[in-house]
Amino acid sequence: MSFILQERVSLKPFNTFGVDARAAWLARVHSVEDLQRLQEDPRVRHVPRLILGGGSNILFAGNFAGLVIQVALRGVDDAVRVDEGYLVRVAAGESWPALVELLLRCGRPGLENLAMIPGSAGAAPIQNIGAYGIELAERLHSVTVWDMGTGECRELAADACGFGYRQSVFKNDQEGERVILAITLRLPLHSEAVTGYAELERELSLRGCKRPAAGDVFDAVCALRRRKLPDPVVLGSAGSFFKNPVVARTRHAQLLEHFPSLVSYPLAGGRFKIAAAWMIEACQFKGVTRGRAGVHENQPLVLVNRGGARGADVLELAREIQAGVQAKFGITLEPEVRIVGGEAQDRR
Repeated sequence: MSFILQERVSLKPFNTFGVDARAAWLARVHSVEDLQRLQEDPRVRHVPRLILGGGSNILFAGNFAGLVIQVALRGVDDAVRVDEGYLVRVAAGESWPALVELLLRCGRPGLENLAMIPGSAGAAPIQNIGAYGIELAERLHSVTVWDMGTGECRELAADACGFGYRQSVFKNDQEGERVILAITLRLPLHSEAVTGYAELERELSLRGCKRPAAGDVFDAVCALRRRKLPDPVVLGSAGSFFKNPVVARTRHAQLLEHFPSLVSYPLAGGRFKIAAAWMIEACQFKGVTRGRAGVHENQPLVLVNRGGARGADVLELAREIQAGVQAKFGITLEPEVRIVGGEAQDRR
């Protein structure tokens, strides 16, 4: 299937927030050849570019006056046995939730803690997605990218991707110079269930799983996510809107002195991750509605489109929450979601 370059296209079907915005140009690419032809097209050679996967981690706060490249490459290669486990190459356009379930069914566990995270496989390294005690960086071997500047494919090893907490070198590529074509996963040969995350541990205990297998973890994670998070088909959202802030030991001690019930998690180097959801709820934003935008009733980290909200409405609510948390706790919440269009891009 060859790409078709479309002009003045609604982006509503391409973002899980379900907000309506328009792109000056849109191209869905299914191959490297599509990218080559797109690169040579004089109509879009010099316009701004935005690379889009499943649209599950983006807020269009306004129209995009450039080219949106929607990556639709498909395919999952057979696992290749290596000394330390299995390598599995996955095309960027594959659904991440479907991939996790497929690999588990095929006897290749290791991703079960990342079950039901919406989006495409190609988007996973951009955010270094993580949940319930696992981050993608721990299961990634390499990323295959197309360089829009040179027109060449390159393979980046995981340690060259600059992974951090919801961070990578790809996230800083705001100009769409690199298109992720595929990821190669490194799955353990003998997988041991990762169950140290407190919420997951409680769920497994309630299910009577004393020695949980990968399938038990998968089922527990799916149940937790269904209880906490809205289905974007029913209620538009992009999952967690804000990052959990990280503070030094002294700042953590000061916060505990003033807020004894503060929810936090120790990290390496004497730092602490503060639960952004707890702070948002403490500021009484849980479940609020502003126009057609709102905060989810079960998970304060999730902003939602209650139907007909503009991206600008969601962004205005996000800024109100940031101001409230800053005033009460002296902490600035950073968006995890990428903000595109409107009066400002993602303010990092």
